[in-house]
Amino acid sequence: MAAGTTTIDIAGLQGQEASQPRVFAHDGNLLVFPSPSADGFATVFPAPPNDTEVVYNRGACLYVGGAGNVDIELEGGTRLLFKGVTAGSFLPILATKVYKYDSSSNVTTTATDIIALF
Repeated sequence: MAAGTTTIDIAGLQGQEASQPRVFAHDGNLLVFPSPSADGFATVFPAPPNDTEVVYNRGACLYVGGAGNVDIELEGGTRLLFKGVTAGSFLPILATKVYKYDSSSNVTTTATDIIALF
């Protein structure tokens, strides 16, 4: 080993859930919201390639880059409004939709730079 280098041995951590190194996500998608006249939500997954049907049965965790409120729908179908989410926060939830507007075209999600991590 060269001088000044450090080796970290993680052998033996397998099977010890609290000690295992974790990967938070394997892919991400910056959410882009439609105009108020559209459905008013951004799906957390990218559009299927080549117009093929893709079925996702899991939601995604969200990273919020700019502070504000986040209006989401969870995997189970419940719609919730997270108020006052701070910039740089992770929402460890399984969201399937992030709404920008309510049914009256009022802005509900004021947070910005939201990334879906899955």
